[in-house]
Amino acid sequence: MEAMATAMRATARAYPRRWLAAAVMIGAATMDLIDLTIVNVALPTIRTDLGASGTQLEWVISAYMLAFAAALIVSGSFGDLLGRKRIFVGGIAAFGLASLAAGLAQTPDELIAARVVQGVAAAAMIPQLLGTFRAMFDGEERGKVFGIYGAVLGFASAIGLVLGGVLTDADLFGWGWRTVFLVNVPVALIFLVAAIRVVPETSNPEAGRPDLLGAGLLAASIVAIAYPLLEGRDLGWPAWIWALLAAGVTGLVVLAVAGERQPRAGIAPLLRTRLFTIPAFSAGLVVQWAFSAGLQGFAVTFILWLQSGMGFSPLGAGLTMLAFSFGSFAVAGAAVPLAQRYGRLVLSLGGVLMALGTLGVILGSAHVGQGSDPWPVVPGLVIAGVGLSLMIIPLINVVLAAVPPEVAGGAGGMFSTAQQLGGAIGVALVGTVFFSALEGHSFTHAAKQADLVVIGLFLLAAVLALALPRTAVGEEEVTEI
Repeated sequence: MEAMATAMRATARAYPRRWLAAAVMIGAATMDLIDLTIVNVALPTIRTDLGASGTQLEWVISAYMLAFAAALIVSGSFGDLLGRKRIFVGGIAAFGLASLAAGLAQTPDELIAARVVQGVAAAAMIPQLLGTFRAMFDGEERGKVFGIYGAVLGFASAIGLVLGGVLTDADLFGWGWRTVFLVNVPVALIFLVAAIRVVPETSNPEAGRPDLLGAGLLAASIVAIAYPLLEGRDLGWPAWIWALLAAGVTGLVVLAVAGERQPRAGIAPLLRTRLFTIPAFSAGLVVQWAFSAGLQGFAVTFILWLQSGMGFSPLGAGLTMLAFSFGSFAVAGAAVPLAQRYGRLVLSLGGVLMALGTLGVILGSAHVGQGSDPWPVVPGLVIAGVGLSLMIIPLINVVLAAVPPEVAGGAGGMFSTAQQLGGAIGVALVGTVFFSALEGHSFTHAAKQADLVVIGLFLLAAVLALALPRTAVGEEEVTEI
Protein backbone atom coordinates (compact mmCIF):
# COMPACT_ATOMS: atom_id res chain seq x y z
CA MET A 1 0.00 0.00 0.00
CA GLU A 2 2.86 2.37 0.80
CA ALA A 3 4.45 1.69 -2.60
CA MET A 4 1.17 2.48 -4.34
CA ALA A 5 0.77 5.71 -2.35
CA THR A 6 4.31 6.74 -3.26
CA ALA A 7 3.63 6.05 -6.95
CA MET A 8 0.46 8.14 -6.80
CA ARG A 9 2.31 11.07 -5.24
CA ALA A 10 4.99 10.79 -7.93
CA THR A 11 2.33 10.88 -10.66
CA ALA A 12 0.82 14.02 -9.14
CA ARG A 13 4.20 15.77 -9.17
CA ALA A 14 5.27 14.47 -12.57
CA TYR A 15 2.24 15.32 -14.71
CA PRO A 16 2.08 19.07 -15.42
CA ARG A 17 -1.17 18.93 -17.43
CA ARG A 18 -3.20 17.30 -14.66
CA TRP A 19 -5.71 20.16 -14.41
CA LEU A 20 -6.34 20.11 -18.15
CA ALA A 21 -6.76 16.34 -17.97
CA ALA A 22 -9.20 16.76 -15.09
CA ALA A 23 -11.24 19.28 -17.08
CA VAL A 24 -11.44 16.87 -20.02
CA MET A 25 -12.50 13.92 -17.84
CA ILE A 26 -15.13 15.96 -16.01
CA GLY A 27 -16.45 17.25 -19.33
CA ALA A 28 -16.75 13.74 -20.72
CA ALA A 29 -18.38 12.43 -17.55
CA THR A 30 -20.89 15.28 -17.69
CA MET A 31 -22.55 13.43 -20.60
CA ASP A 32 -23.50 10.72 -18.14
CA LEU A 33 -24.55 13.16 -15.43
CA ILE A 34 -26.78 15.12 -17.81
CA ASP A 35 -28.21 11.95 -19.35
CA LEU A 36 -29.74 10.97 -16.01
CA THR A 37 -32.21 13.88 -16.23
CA ILE A 38 -32.29 15.06 -19.85
CA VAL A 39 -34.35 12.04 -20.91
CA ASN A 40 -37.05 12.56 -18.26
CA VAL A 41 -38.38 15.70 -19.92
CA ALA A 42 -38.61 13.93 -23.31
CA LEU A 43 -40.57 10.90 -22.01
CA PRO A 44 -44.08 12.10 -22.94
CA THR A 45 -42.90 12.98 -26.47
CA ILE A 46 -41.20 9.58 -26.79
CA ARG A 47 -44.43 7.93 -25.66
CA THR A 48 -46.40 9.67 -28.40
CA ASP A 49 -43.85 9.29 -31.19
CA LEU A 50 -42.88 5.65 -30.65
CA GLY A 51 -46.19 4.48 -29.19
CA ALA A 52 -44.42 3.36 -26.02
CA SER A 53 -46.41 1.87 -23.16
CA GLY A 54 -46.07 3.04 -19.59
CA THR A 55 -43.88 0.05 -18.79
CA GLN A 56 -41.62 0.76 -21.75
CA LEU A 57 -41.17 4.34 -20.57
CA GLU A 58 -40.08 2.98 -17.19
CA TRP A 59 -37.58 0.74 -18.97
CA VAL A 60 -36.14 3.72 -20.89
CA ILE A 61 -35.07 5.19 -17.54
CA SER A 62 -34.45 2.01 -15.56
CA ALA A 63 -32.41 0.19 -18.24
CA TYR A 64 -29.74 2.88 -18.06
CA MET A 65 -29.49 2.79 -14.27
CA LEU A 66 -29.63 -1.02 -14.06
CA ALA A 67 -26.81 -1.40 -16.57
CA PHE A 68 -24.81 1.26 -14.73
CA ALA A 69 -25.30 -0.51 -11.39
CA ALA A 70 -24.38 -3.92 -12.81
CA ALA A 71 -21.16 -2.76 -14.50
CA LEU A 72 -19.84 -0.08 -12.13
CA ILE A 73 -17.73 -2.07 -9.68
CA VAL A 74 -16.21 -4.50 -12.19
CA SER A 75 -15.39 -1.57 -14.51
CA GLY A 76 -13.28 -0.07 -11.74
CA SER A 77 -11.37 -3.35 -11.46
CA PHE A 78 -10.75 -3.44 -15.21
CA GLY A 79 -9.37 0.11 -15.08
CA ASP A 80 -7.08 -0.68 -12.17
CA LEU A 81 -5.68 -3.72 -13.97
CA LEU A 82 -5.64 -2.73 -17.67
CA GLY A 83 -5.22 1.05 -17.42
CA ARG A 84 -7.78 3.66 -16.50
CA LYS A 85 -7.26 5.84 -19.57
CA ARG A 86 -7.84 2.88 -21.87
CA ILE A 87 -11.16 2.00 -20.24
CA PHE A 88 -12.22 5.65 -19.97
CA VAL A 89 -11.61 6.32 -23.66
CA GLY A 90 -13.46 3.14 -24.58
CA GLY A 91 -16.37 4.28 -22.43
CA ILE A 92 -16.56 7.63 -24.23
CA ALA A 93 -16.60 5.94 -27.64
CA ALA A 94 -19.25 3.43 -26.58
CA PHE A 95 -21.40 6.18 -25.04
CA GLY A 96 -21.29 8.20 -28.26
CA LEU A 97 -22.22 5.21 -30.43
CA ALA A 98 -25.01 4.18 -28.06
CA SER A 99 -26.35 7.74 -28.09
CA LEU A 100 -26.41 7.62 -31.90
CA ALA A 101 -28.33 4.35 -31.77
CA ALA A 102 -30.80 5.81 -29.26
CA GLY A 103 -31.36 8.85 -31.47
CA LEU A 104 -32.05 6.62 -34.49
CA ALA A 105 -34.30 4.13 -32.63
CA GLN A 106 -37.55 3.32 -34.43
CA THR A 107 -39.17 1.25 -31.69
CA PRO A 108 -39.26 1.41 -27.88
CA ASP A 109 -37.29 -1.84 -27.66
CA GLU A 110 -34.49 -0.43 -29.82
CA LEU A 111 -34.33 2.64 -27.59
CA ILE A 112 -34.23 0.52 -24.44
CA ALA A 113 -31.38 -1.59 -25.86
CA ALA A 114 -29.39 1.55 -26.66
CA ARG A 115 -29.98 2.81 -23.13
CA VAL A 116 -28.49 -0.40 -21.73
CA VAL A 117 -25.29 0.20 -23.70
CA GLN A 118 -25.25 3.84 -22.58
CA GLY A 119 -25.44 2.70 -18.96
CA VAL A 120 -22.56 0.24 -19.33
CA ALA A 121 -20.46 2.90 -21.09
CA ALA A 122 -21.15 5.44 -18.33
CA ALA A 123 -20.20 2.84 -15.72
CA ALA A 124 -16.90 2.35 -17.55
CA MET A 125 -16.09 6.07 -17.33
CA ILE A 126 -16.93 7.11 -13.77
CA PRO A 127 -14.60 4.78 -11.78
CA GLN A 128 -11.70 5.70 -14.07
CA LEU A 129 -12.26 9.39 -13.42
CA LEU A 130 -12.18 8.88 -9.67
CA GLY A 131 -9.14 6.59 -9.81
CA THR A 132 -7.22 8.90 -12.14
CA PHE A 133 -7.90 11.90 -9.90
CA ARG A 134 -6.47 10.02 -6.94
CA ALA A 135 -3.38 9.21 -8.98
CA MET A 136 -2.86 12.69 -10.46
CA PHE A 137 -3.62 14.83 -7.42
CA ASP A 138 -2.38 14.87 -3.87
CA GLY A 139 -3.21 16.73 -0.66
CA GLU A 140 -5.09 20.00 -1.02
CA GLU A 141 -5.29 19.73 -4.81
CA ARG A 142 -7.14 16.45 -4.54
CA GLY A 143 -9.75 18.02 -2.31
CA LYS A 144 -10.20 20.87 -4.80
CA VAL A 145 -10.65 18.67 -7.86
CA PHE A 146 -13.17 16.43 -6.12
CA GLY A 147 -15.01 19.55 -4.97
CA ILE A 148 -15.19 20.80 -8.56
CA TYR A 149 -16.45 17.42 -9.73
CA GLY A 150 -19.13 17.43 -7.04
CA ALA A 151 -20.28 20.91 -8.03
CA VAL A 152 -20.49 19.94 -11.70
CA LEU A 153 -22.46 16.83 -10.74
CA GLY A 154 -25.06 19.01 -9.03
CA PHE A 155 -25.32 21.52 -11.86
CA ALA A 156 -25.48 18.78 -14.52
CA SER A 157 -28.80 17.51 -13.20
CA ALA A 158 -30.34 20.98 -13.48
CA ILE A 159 -28.79 21.55 -16.89
CA GLY A 160 -30.20 18.23 -18.09
CA LEU A 161 -33.76 19.23 -17.20
CA VAL A 162 -33.58 22.53 -19.08
CA LEU A 163 -31.54 21.20 -22.00
CA GLY A 164 -33.96 18.32 -22.48
CA GLY A 165 -36.85 20.76 -22.66
CA VAL A 166 -35.04 23.16 -25.01
CA LEU A 167 -33.95 20.42 -27.43
CA THR A 168 -37.33 18.69 -27.48
CA ASP A 169 -39.26 21.95 -27.98
CA ALA A 170 -36.82 23.26 -30.61
CA ASP A 171 -37.42 20.19 -32.80
CA LEU A 172 -34.15 20.80 -34.68
CA PHE A 173 -34.24 19.32 -38.20
CA GLY A 174 -37.55 17.73 -37.25
CA TRP A 175 -35.73 15.36 -34.88
CA GLY A 176 -37.80 16.23 -31.79
CA TRP A 177 -36.86 14.13 -28.75
CA ARG A 178 -34.06 12.42 -30.71
CA THR A 179 -31.82 15.46 -30.25
CA VAL A 180 -31.49 14.73 -26.51
CA PHE A 181 -29.45 11.68 -27.55
CA LEU A 182 -27.88 12.87 -30.80
CA VAL A 183 -26.34 15.91 -29.07
CA ASN A 184 -24.02 13.46 -27.29
CA VAL A 185 -22.43 12.29 -30.55
CA PRO A 186 -20.33 15.41 -31.38
CA VAL A 187 -19.67 15.99 -27.68
CA ALA A 188 -18.34 12.44 -27.30
CA LEU A 189 -16.15 12.86 -30.38
CA ILE A 190 -14.60 16.07 -29.04
CA PHE A 191 -13.84 14.61 -25.62
CA LEU A 192 -12.62 11.34 -27.12
CA VAL A 193 -9.88 13.18 -29.05
CA ALA A 194 -9.08 15.40 -26.06
CA ALA A 195 -8.85 12.46 -23.63
CA ILE A 196 -6.51 10.56 -25.93
CA ARG A 197 -4.22 13.59 -26.07
CA VAL A 198 -4.11 14.85 -22.47
CA VAL A 199 -5.25 12.16 -19.99
CA PRO A 200 -2.32 10.14 -18.58
CA GLU A 201 -2.44 6.39 -18.28
CA THR A 202 -2.58 5.14 -14.69
CA SER A 203 -3.20 1.77 -13.12
CA ASN A 204 -2.85 -0.12 -9.86
CA PRO A 205 -0.19 -2.86 -10.13
CA GLU A 206 -1.51 -4.45 -6.93
CA ALA A 207 -5.08 -4.81 -8.27
CA GLY A 208 -6.57 -8.26 -8.49
CA ARG A 209 -8.24 -9.69 -11.57
CA PRO A 210 -11.84 -8.54 -12.21
CA ASP A 211 -14.43 -10.89 -10.76
CA LEU A 212 -16.28 -11.73 -13.98
CA LEU A 213 -18.30 -14.55 -12.42
CA GLY A 214 -19.42 -12.28 -9.59
CA ALA A 215 -20.19 -9.47 -12.03
CA GLY A 216 -22.34 -11.84 -14.07
CA LEU A 217 -24.22 -12.96 -10.99
CA LEU A 218 -24.69 -9.32 -9.91
CA ALA A 219 -26.10 -8.37 -13.31
CA ALA A 220 -28.42 -11.39 -13.39
CA SER A 221 -29.63 -10.69 -9.85
CA ILE A 222 -30.32 -7.03 -10.63
CA VAL A 223 -32.35 -7.95 -13.72
CA ALA A 224 -34.19 -10.67 -11.80
CA ILE A 225 -35.26 -8.09 -9.21
CA ALA A 226 -36.12 -5.29 -11.63
CA TYR A 227 -37.96 -7.31 -14.29
CA PRO A 228 -40.83 -8.42 -12.02
CA LEU A 229 -41.27 -4.90 -10.66
CA LEU A 230 -41.37 -3.39 -14.15
CA GLU A 231 -43.39 -6.07 -15.95
CA GLY A 232 -45.48 -7.56 -13.14
CA ARG A 233 -48.43 -5.18 -13.57
CA ASP A 234 -48.81 -5.92 -17.30
CA LEU A 235 -48.40 -9.67 -16.78
CA GLY A 236 -50.94 -9.86 -13.94
CA TRP A 237 -48.38 -10.85 -11.28
CA PRO A 238 -48.13 -14.60 -12.02
CA ALA A 239 -46.40 -16.91 -9.53
CA TRP A 240 -43.20 -17.17 -11.61
CA ILE A 241 -42.72 -13.40 -11.34
CA TRP A 242 -42.48 -13.69 -7.56
CA ALA A 243 -40.11 -16.67 -7.88
CA LEU A 244 -37.87 -14.63 -10.19
CA LEU A 245 -37.85 -11.76 -7.70
CA ALA A 246 -36.88 -14.16 -4.89
CA ALA A 247 -34.09 -15.60 -7.06
CA GLY A 248 -32.69 -12.12 -7.62
CA VAL A 249 -32.61 -11.35 -3.92
CA THR A 250 -30.99 -14.76 -3.27
CA GLY A 251 -28.30 -13.98 -5.83
CA LEU A 252 -27.35 -10.77 -4.02
CA VAL A 253 -27.18 -12.64 -0.72
CA VAL A 254 -24.88 -15.26 -2.27
CA LEU A 255 -22.61 -12.49 -3.54
CA ALA A 256 -22.49 -10.87 -0.13
CA VAL A 257 -21.67 -14.15 1.64
CA ALA A 258 -18.93 -15.14 -0.82
CA GLY A 259 -17.50 -11.66 -1.33
CA GLU A 260 -14.48 -11.80 0.99
CA ARG A 261 -13.16 -15.20 -0.13
CA GLN A 262 -11.99 -14.04 -3.55
CA PRO A 263 -9.02 -11.77 -2.71
CA ARG A 264 -7.07 -14.84 -1.56
CA ALA A 265 -7.34 -16.18 -5.10
CA GLY A 266 -6.01 -12.93 -6.59
CA ILE A 267 -9.44 -11.67 -7.66
CA ALA A 268 -10.61 -8.17 -6.79
CA PRO A 269 -13.64 -8.44 -4.47
CA LEU A 270 -16.93 -7.35 -6.00
CA LEU A 271 -18.71 -6.86 -2.67
CA ARG A 272 -16.92 -6.56 0.66
CA THR A 273 -18.85 -8.67 3.12
CA ARG A 274 -17.28 -7.29 6.27
CA LEU A 275 -18.68 -3.86 5.49
CA PHE A 276 -22.16 -5.27 6.10
CA THR A 277 -21.14 -6.10 9.68
CA ILE A 278 -20.82 -2.35 10.31
CA PRO A 279 -24.36 -1.18 11.23
CA ALA A 280 -23.69 2.37 10.04
CA PHE A 281 -22.63 1.15 6.60
CA SER A 282 -25.60 -1.19 6.18
CA ALA A 283 -27.99 1.54 7.29
CA GLY A 284 -26.30 4.05 5.00
CA LEU A 285 -26.63 1.70 2.04
CA VAL A 286 -30.38 1.37 2.61
CA VAL A 287 -30.67 5.14 3.14
CA GLN A 288 -28.99 5.65 -0.24
CA TRP A 289 -31.27 3.08 -1.87
CA ALA A 290 -34.50 4.47 -0.40
CA PHE A 291 -33.59 8.07 -1.10
CA SER A 292 -32.63 7.30 -4.73
CA ALA A 293 -35.77 5.23 -5.27
CA GLY A 294 -37.99 8.05 -4.06
CA LEU A 295 -36.15 10.73 -6.02
CA GLN A 296 -36.12 8.96 -9.39
CA GLY A 297 -39.67 7.69 -9.01
CA PHE A 298 -40.89 11.19 -8.21
CA ALA A 299 -38.98 12.82 -11.09
CA VAL A 300 -40.45 10.52 -13.75
CA THR A 301 -44.07 10.63 -12.59
CA PHE A 302 -43.98 14.37 -11.90
CA ILE A 303 -42.79 15.10 -15.45
CA LEU A 304 -45.48 12.81 -16.91
CA TRP A 305 -48.13 14.57 -14.82
CA LEU A 306 -46.96 18.03 -15.89
CA GLN A 307 -46.76 17.29 -19.61
CA SER A 308 -49.29 14.55 -20.37
CA GLY A 309 -51.74 15.55 -17.66
CA MET A 310 -51.46 19.33 -17.37
CA GLY A 311 -50.40 20.13 -20.93
CA PHE A 312 -47.05 21.75 -20.10
CA SER A 313 -44.39 21.92 -22.81
CA PRO A 314 -41.13 19.98 -22.32
CA LEU A 315 -39.33 23.27 -21.61
CA GLY A 316 -42.05 24.37 -19.18
CA ALA A 317 -41.73 21.08 -17.31
CA GLY A 318 -37.95 21.39 -17.15
CA LEU A 319 -38.10 24.95 -15.87
CA THR A 320 -40.64 23.93 -13.22
CA MET A 321 -38.27 21.25 -11.93
CA LEU A 322 -35.60 23.93 -11.53
CA ALA A 323 -37.41 24.96 -8.34
CA PHE A 324 -36.20 21.65 -6.91
CA SER A 325 -32.63 22.43 -8.00
CA PHE A 326 -32.88 25.93 -6.55
CA GLY A 327 -33.74 24.56 -3.12
CA SER A 328 -30.86 22.12 -3.35
CA PHE A 329 -28.28 24.73 -4.36
CA ALA A 330 -29.44 27.11 -1.63
CA VAL A 331 -28.06 24.91 1.16
CA ALA A 332 -25.51 22.77 -0.72
CA GLY A 333 -22.51 24.60 0.72
CA ALA A 334 -23.72 24.26 4.31
CA ALA A 335 -24.69 20.57 4.18
CA VAL A 336 -21.33 19.00 5.07
CA PRO A 337 -20.39 21.54 7.82
CA LEU A 338 -23.83 21.00 9.37
CA ALA A 339 -23.32 17.22 9.25
CA GLN A 340 -19.91 17.57 10.89
CA ARG A 341 -21.58 19.46 13.73
CA TYR A 342 -24.91 17.66 14.08
CA GLY A 343 -24.22 14.37 12.26
CA ARG A 344 -27.09 12.02 11.46
CA LEU A 345 -29.76 14.48 12.61
CA VAL A 346 -29.03 16.61 9.54
CA LEU A 347 -29.60 13.65 7.20
CA SER A 348 -32.77 12.63 9.02
CA LEU A 349 -34.05 16.20 8.73
CA GLY A 350 -33.28 16.09 5.02
CA GLY A 351 -35.45 13.00 4.56
CA VAL A 352 -38.30 14.60 6.52
CA LEU A 353 -38.08 17.78 4.43
CA MET A 354 -38.19 15.77 1.22
CA ALA A 355 -41.31 13.99 2.45
CA LEU A 356 -42.91 17.31 3.47
CA GLY A 357 -41.96 18.86 0.14
CA THR A 358 -43.60 15.97 -1.71
CA LEU A 359 -46.71 16.41 0.43
CA GLY A 360 -46.66 20.08 -0.56
CA VAL A 361 -46.59 19.04 -4.22
CA ILE A 362 -49.61 16.78 -3.62
CA LEU A 363 -51.55 19.64 -2.01
CA GLY A 364 -50.48 22.14 -4.65
CA SER A 365 -51.28 19.88 -7.61
CA ALA A 366 -55.00 20.29 -6.99
CA HIS A 367 -54.63 23.98 -7.84
CA VAL A 368 -52.73 23.54 -11.11
CA GLY A 369 -55.04 23.70 -14.09
CA GLN A 370 -54.65 22.57 -17.69
CA GLY A 371 -51.85 24.66 -19.18
CA SER A 372 -51.82 27.04 -16.20
CA ASP A 373 -48.82 28.23 -14.21
CA PRO A 374 -46.99 25.79 -11.88
CA TRP A 375 -46.63 28.10 -8.86
CA PRO A 376 -48.87 26.04 -6.51
CA VAL A 377 -46.32 23.17 -6.55
CA VAL A 378 -43.17 25.32 -6.47
CA PRO A 379 -42.97 25.73 -2.64
CA GLY A 380 -43.09 21.96 -2.22
CA LEU A 381 -40.36 21.49 -4.82
CA VAL A 382 -38.11 24.04 -3.09
CA ILE A 383 -38.57 22.38 0.31
CA ALA A 384 -37.83 18.95 -1.19
CA GLY A 385 -34.72 20.38 -2.84
CA VAL A 386 -33.44 21.67 0.49
CA GLY A 387 -33.98 18.21 1.94
CA LEU A 388 -32.09 16.69 -1.00
CA SER A 389 -28.89 18.55 -0.14
CA LEU A 390 -29.14 17.84 3.58
CA MET A 391 -29.64 14.14 2.88
CA ILE A 392 -27.41 13.17 -0.02
CA ILE A 393 -24.42 15.56 0.06
CA PRO A 394 -23.10 14.59 3.52
CA LEU A 395 -24.26 10.94 3.42
CA ILE A 396 -20.94 9.44 2.34
CA ASN A 397 -19.07 11.67 4.82
CA VAL A 398 -21.19 10.40 7.70
CA VAL A 399 -20.92 6.73 6.71
CA LEU A 400 -17.15 6.87 6.17
CA ALA A 401 -16.80 7.98 9.77
CA ALA A 402 -17.56 4.35 10.69
CA VAL A 403 -15.72 2.61 7.80
CA PRO A 404 -12.03 1.56 7.98
CA PRO A 405 -9.96 3.71 5.57
CA GLU A 406 -8.49 0.69 3.77
CA VAL A 407 -11.94 -0.36 2.46
CA ALA A 408 -13.34 3.12 1.85
CA GLY A 409 -12.91 2.79 -1.92
CA GLY A 410 -14.98 -0.38 -2.00
CA ALA A 411 -17.58 1.29 0.20
CA GLY A 412 -17.88 4.17 -2.28
CA GLY A 413 -18.39 1.78 -5.18
CA MET A 414 -21.12 -0.09 -3.33
CA PHE A 415 -22.83 3.21 -2.51
CA SER A 416 -22.86 4.21 -6.17
CA THR A 417 -24.29 0.81 -7.10
CA ALA A 418 -27.02 1.17 -4.45
CA GLN A 419 -27.84 4.64 -5.82
CA GLN A 420 -28.34 3.40 -9.38
CA LEU A 421 -30.18 0.25 -8.33
CA GLY A 422 -32.42 2.25 -6.00
CA GLY A 423 -33.23 4.71 -8.76
CA ALA A 424 -34.20 1.94 -11.18
CA ILE A 425 -36.35 0.15 -8.63
CA GLY A 426 -37.93 3.44 -7.59
CA VAL A 427 -38.98 4.12 -11.18
CA ALA A 428 -40.49 0.63 -11.29
CA LEU A 429 -42.32 0.86 -7.94
CA VAL A 430 -43.60 4.41 -8.22
CA GLY A 431 -44.29 4.02 -11.94
CA THR A 432 -46.34 0.88 -11.34
CA VAL A 433 -48.51 2.72 -8.81
CA PHE A 434 -48.83 5.72 -11.15
CA PHE A 435 -49.91 3.80 -14.25
CA SER A 436 -52.21 1.50 -12.24
CA ALA A 437 -53.95 4.51 -10.67
CA LEU A 438 -54.18 6.17 -14.09
CA GLU A 439 -56.57 3.52 -15.37
CA GLY A 440 -59.98 5.17 -15.24
CA HIS A 441 -58.71 8.20 -13.30
CA SER A 442 -57.03 11.55 -13.96
CA PHE A 443 -53.29 12.20 -14.14
CA THR A 444 -53.56 14.27 -10.96
CA HIS A 445 -55.12 11.35 -9.07
CA ALA A 446 -52.40 9.00 -10.37
CA ALA A 447 -49.64 11.43 -9.40
CA LYS A 448 -51.02 11.79 -5.87
CA GLN A 449 -51.12 8.01 -5.38
CA ALA A 450 -47.56 7.67 -6.68
CA ASP A 451 -46.33 10.49 -4.45
CA LEU A 452 -47.64 8.69 -1.37
CA VAL A 453 -45.15 5.90 -2.15
CA VAL A 454 -42.43 8.52 -2.62
CA ILE A 455 -43.22 10.02 0.79
CA GLY A 456 -42.93 6.56 2.34
CA LEU A 457 -39.48 6.03 0.77
CA PHE A 458 -38.21 9.42 1.98
CA LEU A 459 -39.49 8.76 5.51
CA LEU A 460 -37.81 5.34 5.47
CA ALA A 461 -34.53 7.08 4.61
CA ALA A 462 -35.11 9.62 7.40
CA VAL A 463 -35.70 6.90 10.02
CA LEU A 464 -32.74 4.76 8.95
CA ALA A 465 -30.49 7.83 8.99
CA LEU A 466 -30.83 7.78 12.78
CA ALA A 467 -28.73 4.58 12.77
CA LEU A 468 -25.78 6.40 11.20
CA PRO A 469 -22.79 7.77 13.16
CA ARG A 470 -23.32 10.87 15.30
CA THR A 471 -20.71 12.86 13.36
CA ALA A 472 -19.12 13.06 9.92
CA VAL A 473 -15.65 13.17 8.46
CA GLY A 474 -14.62 16.31 6.57
CA GLU A 475 -14.47 16.69 2.79
CA GLU A 476 -10.66 16.60 2.79
CA GLU A 477 -10.69 13.33 4.74
CA VAL A 478 -13.10 11.80 2.22
CA THR A 479 -10.88 12.70 -0.73
CA GLU A 480 -7.72 11.59 1.04
CA ILE A 481 -9.03 8.10 1.85
